[in-house]
Amino acid sequence: MIGTAGPPGRPRIPLGDRIVAAAFTVGWAVVRHVPERVAAWFFRVLADLLWRRRGTSVLRLEANLARVLGRRPPGTADAADAIDPAVRALARAGMRSYFRYWMELFRSARYDRERILADTRAIGDEAIFDNLGQGRGVVLALPHTGNYDLAGAWLVHKGHPFTTVAERLKPESLFDRFVDYRQKLGMEVLPLTARGGGSAMAFGTLAKRLRDGRPVCLPAERDLTASGVEVEFFGAKTRMVPGPALLAIQTGAALLPATLWFEGGGWGIRIHEEIPVPAEGTRQEKVTVMTQTMAAAFEKGIAEHPEDWHMLQRLWLDDLDKRTS
Repeated sequence: MIGTAGPPGRPRIPLGDRIVAAAFTVGWAVVRHVPERVAAWFFRVLADLLWRRRGTSVLRLEANLARVLGRRPPGTADAADAIDPAVRALARAGMRSYFRYWMELFRSARYDRERILADTRAIGDEAIFDNLGQGRGVVLALPHTGNYDLAGAWLVHKGHPFTTVAERLKPESLFDRFVDYRQKLGMEVLPLTARGGGSAMAFGTLAKRLRDGRPVCLPAERDLTASGVEVEFFGAKTRMVPGPALLAIQTGAALLPATLWFEGGGWGIRIHEEIPVPAEGTRQEKVTVMTQTMAAAFEKGIAEHPEDWHMLQRLWLDDLDKRTS
């Protein structure tokens, strides 16, 4: 493995990880100083370039969006031919949306409280504030749509700092940078796993925050581990995170699905109806019913703004089967 020789007792950092970390460092240092119109133009050009090259990530986005439109192409999920023109056009918009997220992330220091509050249109947000006002915790479960970070900043600026969980990235320096970035936005960020592997015991901390009447925000539409809950999603099976339902059952918090999108130069947020805990059934049966209801809410929000769903990875179980067959 190619890497740098660090101090004695410290592992080498692979060259690829160093390049990724350096690219992010440059992005954070440079993009915020570029006029917004110029930055937006540059990131659109970059998105279009990658869209035209039609690499693995773009093919995956096309296959995922084809399911959303009900126009999945024949053959394997990664087939490079027979793509519906509507899917192809939507994938271009999707890549532009995805790169807009990164542009905004690198320019986050330029988005002050006044702009975030003025340029965010929230629908159904009274469900958040009514519950919190009554001292009841709220679990906001989200798919990977829109700009999660600025939506989080909106909630903080509304007077409600929240707790979330982050998956560890490589190298660790990049993960630390993301945690620092989100903490500066007002979030409490818990690592999903401890350094070196193993559980970081995040669930217990999340439950405590909810019992204290605070909000928790969790990305929730992708969990392809054995612990994921199998659900129907856009006509096929996938697995989603059980955590939001489990937390609501254990703490009595309100489980509110939320979907995000870009709206002109600003941002949109929809808070869907609360998912109640079923009155009957085992704990696992309740989790399954609630997670399927969450998936249905995600379907609705994604179908309304499919170009802002940033899912460039395999999601459905039959796509995983084709990869391994």
